[in-house]
Amino acid sequence: MLAPFKTNWQKQTKAIIIHTMLDIKLIRENPDEVREGLKKRNKDPKLVDDFLAADEKWRALTRKLDEARFQQAEFSKARKIDEAKKNKEGIKLDEAELRNLENKRELFLEQLPNIPADDVPAGKNELENVILREVGEKRKFDFQPKEYLEIAEKLDIIDVQRAAKVSGSRFGYLKGKAALLELALIQFAMKKIAAKGFVPIIPPVMIKPEPYAGMGRLAGDQKEERYFLEKDGLYLVGSAEHTIGPLHMDEVLREEELPKRYVGFSTCFRREAGSYGKDTKGILRVHQFDKVEMFSFTKPENSEEEHKFLLSIQEELMQDLKLPYRVMQICAGDMGWVDYKQYDVEVWLPGQNTYRETHSCSNTSDFQARGVNTKYGKDGKFVHMLNATGLAIGRIIIAIIENYQTKDGDFEIPEVLR
Repeated sequence: MLAPFKTNWQKQTKAIIIHTMLDIKLIRENPDEVREGLKKRNKDPKLVDDFLAADEKWRALTRKLDEARFQQAEFSKARKIDEAKKNKEGIKLDEAELRNLENKRELFLEQLPNIPADDVPAGKNELENVILREVGEKRKFDFQPKEYLEIAEKLDIIDVQRAAKVSGSRFGYLKGKAALLELALIQFAMKKIAAKGFVPIIPPVMIKPEPYAGMGRLAGDQKEERYFLEKDGLYLVGSAEHTIGPLHMDEVLREEELPKRYVGFSTCFRREAGSYGKDTKGILRVHQFDKVEMFSFTKPENSEEEHKFLLSIQEELMQDLKLPYRVMQICAGDMGWVDYKQYDVEVWLPGQNTYRETHSCSNTSDFQARGVNTKYGKDGKFVHMLNATGLAIGRIIIAIIENYQTKDGDFEIPEVLR
């Protein structure tokens, strides 16, 4: 049975959630920086003050308890039974209050997203994202280009009507030419990316609540996106990123191993919460889709360079497929919860006369690494973790059908896939 996970997930992730969010030292020592980052993301900066107030009480009570426990040992040595009994009762009360304060701290931390990089543009939503460049020549048709679904249904290669009868809305069957095109795209992307030093990986598509919380994918409004198998205590992943990231959970990588790169393929599952009535036709926005995903573990000083490297691979893939696209820098208000900096690649769809997102490319800095406790080197510093779409298969199929369509109602296959 699929259902959203209940609110008791915080209890199940108690041991890890304190590491899921921002560096506590950063919040304590540079609260203004965090407040400004929250403002840039259109979040309430008062969350910083709420956390610091609970944190100060927690630190003071922790010191008091340490002293009381030391005193308890002294009373026991001196056989002062009455004093020990009274002190022990006080310790129990303070321990209960400490747990309450810990829960408060965790609650406030859970509401703090990653702080955006200085050069991330401010903005409230996708309308304020910045176009960095447009690449590729838009094809000029000697006929009126059609939308992909009209072409695909006439060719009987995408069937959303029967999928709706079997599985409900936002599902589709890929048949014949479309199914073979998916397999060709997967092979093309995996082979090209692996040749650049990425280790191919087929990760699990189910994940425990603890590492999922550690990856920051249950924070904020993201819980509504997830499918939870209640009987098994497992989530279905929304991307291969979600299970590749915890691959080195609680490990210390050797410095010479970095950057450590993986390219994974998986089926992905998303509820598409909040998007009801939006893109309901076809396979653009569905509950189940397949994706090739890149993931990198790097040293902090190299993560900006790695971010650009991942983006360059995305652009190479689009250029190989000869699909016109543009690169967007995502504003702070539209970035993902865990992102420090984010780019998107959007493909031109002539049948729809618009651009649509096909790739995201995110540097999460040490935000996710803290959550899953992945470090490197003798000093045990946190790595930086980055993720980037290789190919979102369904959306690329849409782009190929529209950009390579022919006058007779069919479409050609990109040369690189033949």
